[in-house]
Amino acid sequence: MLKANFKKYILNFKQASGTSRGVLKTKQTFFLLLSKNGKQGIGECGLFRGLSIDDRSDYEEKLKWVCEYISLGKEALLNILYEYPSIQFGLEQAFLSLQSNNKFELFDTSFVHAKEPISINGLIWMGDADFMQRQIEDKLAAGFKTIKLKIGAIDFDKECKLLASIRERFSAQEIELRVDANGGFTAQEALRKLERLSKFDLHSIEQPIRQGQVEKMKYLCEKTPLPIALDEELIGVFSKEAKEILLEEIRPQYIILKPSLIGGIQGSNEWISIAENKHIDWWITSALESNIGLNAIAQYTSSLNTTLPQGLGTGALFTNNIEAPLSVKNGNLLYDRSKPWASLNFNI
Repeated sequence: MLKANFKKYILNFKQASGTSRGVLKTKQTFFLLLSKNGKQGIGECGLFRGLSIDDRSDYEEKLKWVCEYISLGKEALLNILYEYPSIQFGLEQAFLSLQSNNKFELFDTSFVHAKEPISINGLIWMGDADFMQRQIEDKLAAGFKTIKLKIGAIDFDKECKLLASIRERFSAQEIELRVDANGGFTAQEALRKLERLSKFDLHSIEQPIRQGQVEKMKYLCEKTPLPIALDEELIGVFSKEAKEILLEEIRPQYIILKPSLIGGIQGSNEWISIAENKHIDWWITSALESNIGLNAIAQYTSSLNTTLPQGLGTGALFTNNIEAPLSVKNGNLLYDRSKPWASLNFNI
């Protein structure tokens, strides 16, 4: 008999991390646990407070409902849970985990067999200029070839100086630079700022203006001197028809897929199919999941045979992350099967 339960878990940041939504010190997440015939499966429902479309007062009640009605099966539940993308992804993980010989190895890929790492970007968090400069130096010293800076926390001139300082030392061929505005520019100033940022040979900018301004984003994507990647713009777009319409209207250069925010594997696959039909490229990013969710995202990413650097470097941010065979070396995420997973004392 298939049984289910869930556990709440609080992740603690090593240092307060600035985002466009304030300073983060902790992050709440949920583990969905399945059991059948002596086997167990685990998946992470990576709710992101203030960003997830399913950040609702009834979230835990919905998880209880899922556990009560787990016998409906994965496909039926995924269809019912379309307004709860993080639960959809946790459910997909848990069923893959239950069906696997090793509950932490969800995809049979060269990444899982420790033969092929995933190239990732080094993430620079918002903060004052000195804090961001220290992070930049740390990432360069760690061998990252792609660096992503979250911008909008300090004066724009100072952020440009940080970018200029990197370009004075490294060409675009040596170090790829991405920036993420998290919707921080106004529509009136965005094009002027994009023109200034383009002087630094950037790979792309994520979500320059706040989501929901379709006509203004469309205009930016038409006129931009710098490739634009949609991120938050994808959140809350549920149906395939709505996804088609959004990408056809805006025509971005890239889209960024965060499985916990857009409906997991099924939702990401749908976005990828639509984007590729419109010649729009993409990459995948984690959203501050624990190593349980990060591991699932990395293994899913490795199954897609993409060559762009991905946004999967957030596992080292926490003091109490789940011990896992994931590590970052020279700008790559690796899975080392010789290292153990933590023994999780989660009972169903």
